[in-house]
Amino acid sequence: MHKGATTGGQHGTVRQGHGQPSKAGVPIEKENIPFVDSDHEDDGLEGNRAAAAISSRSTVDQENDIMTESQENLARAYVNRKAVPSLAERRMQEKLTVSIETSRDDGDLIEEAKDKATELKLIDERARGLRRNSISLPSLNANELEVSRLSHEGEDGSRISDMDSGSDSLSEGPTVTPETPTTPANVKPMLQFNDASSSDEDDKPRSKNLFRTKRRSSIAPLPALRLNDKEMMSNDFDTHSVMSNQASLTSVNSLASLLKEKMQNVPAIIRKKKRETKDYKLRVFVGMLFLIIVFLVGYAYVMYNQKLLAKSYFESIKFHKKTRNFRLLDGKGGELLTGVLGTSLNIEQPYNCLPKDLKDDGSVCYEWNSKARLYMNLAKSPGPEMKCYSFQWESLLADLYPTDCFDVSEERGFWYGGGLTKGIEYILGKATIPAGPFVTGDINMHQWGNALKRYFLSSRGVAIQVDEKTPLYVSVNTDSGKRLCLQGKNDKFAFVNHQSRFPELKYTICTGPDMKTLHNGLMQKSLWDGLTERDNDVIKSLLREPVWQIPASKQEDLTEVAIYNYTESIIALGYLRLGHVLVNEFWQRTIGDFRLDSERFPTLDETVNILHRRGFRVSFMIQPFISTESSNFREAVAKKLLIYERESERSIPALTRYKSTTSAGVLDVTNNASIPWLAEQLKKISEMVEIDSYFLDFGTAFNIPRYYQCSQTLVNPDEYKNYFMERFEGSLSIFGVSSAISVPRPPAFLSLPPVNSSWSGLQSIIPTMLSYGIIGFPFLMPGPVGGDFVLPTQQLKKMYSYYSFELPPLPDKELYIRWLQLATFLPVLRFTHLPSEYRDETVTTIAKELAEIRQRVLPLLERFSSIAMDEGLPIIRPLWMLDSTDMNCFSINDEFSIGDGMIVAPVLEKGETVREVYLPQGVWKDGIDESLRKGSRWIHNYHVPQNKVAYFIKMPDNTRF
Repeated sequence: MHKGATTGGQHGTVRQGHGQPSKAGVPIEKENIPFVDSDHEDDGLEGNRAAAAISSRSTVDQENDIMTESQENLARAYVNRKAVPSLAERRMQEKLTVSIETSRDDGDLIEEAKDKATELKLIDERARGLRRNSISLPSLNANELEVSRLSHEGEDGSRISDMDSGSDSLSEGPTVTPETPTTPANVKPMLQFNDASSSDEDDKPRSKNLFRTKRRSSIAPLPALRLNDKEMMSNDFDTHSVMSNQASLTSVNSLASLLKEKMQNVPAIIRKKKRETKDYKLRVFVGMLFLIIVFLVGYAYVMYNQKLLAKSYFESIKFHKKTRNFRLLDGKGGELLTGVLGTSLNIEQPYNCLPKDLKDDGSVCYEWNSKARLYMNLAKSPGPEMKCYSFQWESLLADLYPTDCFDVSEERGFWYGGGLTKGIEYILGKATIPAGPFVTGDINMHQWGNALKRYFLSSRGVAIQVDEKTPLYVSVNTDSGKRLCLQGKNDKFAFVNHQSRFPELKYTICTGPDMKTLHNGLMQKSLWDGLTERDNDVIKSLLREPVWQIPASKQEDLTEVAIYNYTESIIALGYLRLGHVLVNEFWQRTIGDFRLDSERFPTLDETVNILHRRGFRVSFMIQPFISTESSNFREAVAKKLLIYERESERSIPALTRYKSTTSAGVLDVTNNASIPWLAEQLKKISEMVEIDSYFLDFGTAFNIPRYYQCSQTLVNPDEYKNYFMERFEGSLSIFGVSSAISVPRPPAFLSLPPVNSSWSGLQSIIPTMLSYGIIGFPFLMPGPVGGDFVLPTQQLKKMYSYYSFELPPLPDKELYIRWLQLATFLPVLRFTHLPSEYRDETVTTIAKELAEIRQRVLPLLERFSSIAMDEGLPIIRPLWMLDSTDMNCFSINDEFSIGDGMIVAPVLEKGETVREVYLPQGVWKDGIDESLRKGSRWIHNYHVPQNKVAYFIKMPDNTRF
């Protein structure tokens, strides 16, 4: 073993050789400094226990890096073996660190070495087998290592043996462990320092320096062990793991060493829990990540396959053949309409139709396993900016009803059309309608009102038109969600006359650049064809003059005297024009007599002449119903003029109910003999009394006998109305009809359904006017001011037809005023109760003011009635027809516009004198204070006193404030 190097002065002077004196004459031996880490295995510790001092010296021979406290002298290592160290040994040498102690007496060194050996023995017993850690200091640079190597090669091999036999050893003799024999190859290089101090410093007495203060030892934990599939920490087996089996000398400047040491001092149980928790979270994270990856891969696979199956048709239609999901896209790829076709079919893959089932028009055809076929094709477009597509389902089974459903939620746009729903919903998406036949009915008892059209319009510029021959069932917002469902279904009443062997569903979908353009293109239809000058005069007279409906809820209430007195009261008003006197069906003794009741009207001809001279026009209400008590019933049965019972002899008529008549037959207008017979009856009346026009009361589809059968097959009961109008066209002057499924020929106005005399009845008028205008009825006649009937409060829990109630008594004064304010701006002003009946000066004053406003509104009504004749557009329009890009206009159902020239916002709530008003884009003149207001904004809390009505006149776009 090498002898220790002597250190002189404060910094120390290291001299080579053995027993060489210093400048002071005191021989100082080279000191072997103990080090922290060893590269030898832990088994070598047991062989070195007996010689702790020699072990501490030997550690110096195993180090290659030395750092002095002053950091002023450069450490050099001398390799004291002839053989070149291996790569592993050189790497281990770079990891070792030592601390150089200043010179001290040999006795002190020996005593401290013994204490050190004892300490090492105790630590070894506790931490046998633990790996020893070291803190690496900066190693020598390349030049210094080269000098050390050259110095090592010049040394004589005998120097090693001389050093081992030195007299100033810390032990009596060398102690060599079996694992580490003392051979030249195993001896580490000795560290030597050159004298860098002055001679004065060498003469100073040597001070005794102690070993450097050592921080608390630290070791790394043993590798994790696994026992019974449970991971165990090495510290579980060693409660004293905080103590090191070797002294670890670390750099004072090493912050990383300090942190590592503090972390290792944490109790083992805490480290165990932390690691176990971390492992648990890691497993959960990996598991979740795996599930997410599986889901995403599966979702991508499904979507990819659906995209492959969702084939494009006609550039804008996406249709998935298996799921039958349908999407209609615009030019930019945005969705205009979504839905599911063929919801009554099971999900299965369709096949291309056989050649014999294909059509010659180039339709795309698919068949679902002998259940149904679907044909898709382009249809004729009404304009250059519009596109239309036709869809036709043909069921191949009697009990399979083809059904297509479309999303009508507000997220997909606002939907309108069809007609008036039971809940008086202007927006179709807000209604709830169970599946039922799409035929007219009594709004108080059935799902649809007195006028229908198979036309549905979306605010996104999409329209659906269903073929007239389709046995159409419609449902809205039922169990299937916010969807409009169209179904082809044969039944035993509405569609008992099958147009094909099995049910069919045929319709057309059209798109346009915007809602207004599309609607105008589809509704554009000239109504001038066949119109005479007399017809045009009737239209103008209905706009300019009121309709005076004689109040009579019972037969005995309607007499010649009652008519005369009522007209006298009209004349006495003095501020309203004389107009049309409407006499209801009670002018006959029984329904269907078509003869005046001579007892109640003995001199009606003279009375009518008086009325004509005064300026009135007289109209009678007629109907195709003949009471079984009428004298004409027996004649009609004998001549087989009535609708007969299905699957019976032609001699057995089918009976129904009409208003106050509990049993009545219905004229078969498809019979070529029926119309001439009725015309002859009406001619006799005209010969007796000069009648100006007639009001046709068809009833509804449910007034047709349930088991009806006509001479010619009807598609549905509502087609009866079209037959009647066509047969009488040109022969009768008809100024109004009670029900319709197509636009009646002018000058006939469609009458709104009777409403309850209440605030809810008042609130239903505007939605009804807007709904009927959208589906193509431009000329509308509202009911009388104040309502048609009174619905008893105690009977509201049940549904009753309006036929069951009498005419209302004089309505509430406020209700009557607000009703009259609304009616002033509608195409036809209709009265049953006169303003003078209230004998109230306030009512009279307000009525006179409204009569003046009516005269200012008339030019607008006449102008837009002419436009309606040209284009088929309504006179009373929703606000979105003024600006179809303004989202606020789509949901407003308590305002309306007269053409595009005036907006009316009446008060419809009891006791209210303020309301919210919305004005579309443009400049508008306030009708109350004549101020100018900008459009595209709300007017909050707009004050409307009881004697005023809010209306706004459209000003030119270049108007300045």
